[in-house]
Amino acid sequence: MKKIYTLLLTFMLIFGLTNVNAQDKNNQWQFSFGTNAVDLEVDQSTTVPNFFDVDQNWNVSKSPLSMFSLSKYVGDNVSIGIGASFNNISNYATDPTDLSLVGTTNDYFTVDAMLKYDLSDLFTIGKLEPFVGIGPGWTWVGDYQDGLTGNMTAGVNYWFNDVFGLTFMAEAKHNYDNVGGATLIDEGGSMRYSAMFSVKFGGIDTDGDGIYDEHDNCPEVPGLEEFDGCPDTDSDGIQDSEDDCPMVAGLAEYNGCPDTDGDGISDNKDRCPNVAGLAKMGGCPDTDSDGIEDSKDACPTVAGPRGNRGCPWPDTDGDSVVDKDDECPEVPGTVANNGCPEGPSEEEMKMITELSRDIQFAFGSASFTDGTPPVLDNIVSIILKYPDASFSVEGHTDSVGTKEFNQGLSQRRADAVVDYLSSKEVSSDRLSGVGFGENNPIDTNVSATGRSNNRRVEILFVK
Repeated sequence: MKKIYTLLLTFMLIFGLTNVNAQDKNNQWQFSFGTNAVDLEVDQSTTVPNFFDVDQNWNVSKSPLSMFSLSKYVGDNVSIGIGASFNNISNYATDPTDLSLVGTTNDYFTVDAMLKYDLSDLFTIGKLEPFVGIGPGWTWVGDYQDGLTGNMTAGVNYWFNDVFGLTFMAEAKHNYDNVGGATLIDEGGSMRYSAMFSVKFGGIDTDGDGIYDEHDNCPEVPGLEEFDGCPDTDSDGIQDSEDDCPMVAGLAEYNGCPDTDGDGISDNKDRCPNVAGLAKMGGCPDTDSDGIEDSKDACPTVAGPRGNRGCPWPDTDGDSVVDKDDECPEVPGTVANNGCPEGPSEEEMKMITELSRDIQFAFGSASFTDGTPPVLDNIVSIILKYPDASFSVEGHTDSVGTKEFNQGLSQRRADAVVDYLSSKEVSSDRLSGVGFGENNPIDTNVSATGRSNNRRVEILFVK
């Protein structure tokens, strides 16, 4: 018998202490070990059996390791298991067949099988998980009695954590066979009470994160319970599989990525993550708002076109027509005239006026003197610079002669100038000749000098 005890104890200790982890569909095994007390007299004839007559009927094991059980979860809250116990019996049934046994001590040994049903889905009180069970067994009492029993069990587990706990169990054992020369167990059966430490084990946790593979969405990578076993490497509250930046703590609104410069564009999408910028610029700034990001803008603080690398086009003459569009970049002009002046400048008109004084005609005639054509050529060179400008040629005389003659002479001389200018590629539609006779003197007609000044041709810019 002692050899049986030793072998059974060794087997259960070795088996029960390997692969310890957390009994359910994940941790299918439960190993329990502890002590027991046996009551061999259960008088079924009484209204209330003497279950708890400890002093008279209970046999309390002197060993702290006198009860062992091993069970396996098979599904739907059902487990199957085996168990063994030993004890020393000195309190027998009140009417043993052999009275000579009274006062003696005999070894007690049982081997039992059990079908256990976990009641925790029906009701649970705190950490207490109740259960019931049934099964057959075999009981030996010394060399005097052994036989088959039918067992009914009720108990409760109290788990300190997912692995360790306490198990308390009461087991009614009904005797079917009595073999031997003496009846030591009352015909009604017996009771066995046990208190044990329990360990649950058998679950697979490949990554060692405390979450069993069956419930671990990332079974090969250590993770967190809140993410069903998946990791959150940067500890930003977003699991790596949903984190666009799993190695850098970020914000949920950016799928786990940071926004270092606070411009509303996450760093992983920001080409300038350390400088606040614009979404249309990929997160880079455009200080002068010219549509060219600063890093590509040669003039980042002054708005300018892309064609000039973000710098404004120069306007040398300051006429609001940039040099690239200004046909007269060094001379102020008008936008309508592509940056060129629409007519001669004041200085040029003064020059035309000075040159006009040298336009000379033969006396009483519209024919030019010999020195006049070169003077007119100089005037032509100025007029041709302004192809859209129009000019008025005005003829004037002194008061010598009749008004009618003077009027006609002034008109012919004005026309003569127009004709000459037209012959030098000045479009005739840009020219008009008007004679004023003696009507607009600029000096006295009394003196020769004054009359000379009044005899003149004036060329005026009219547009």
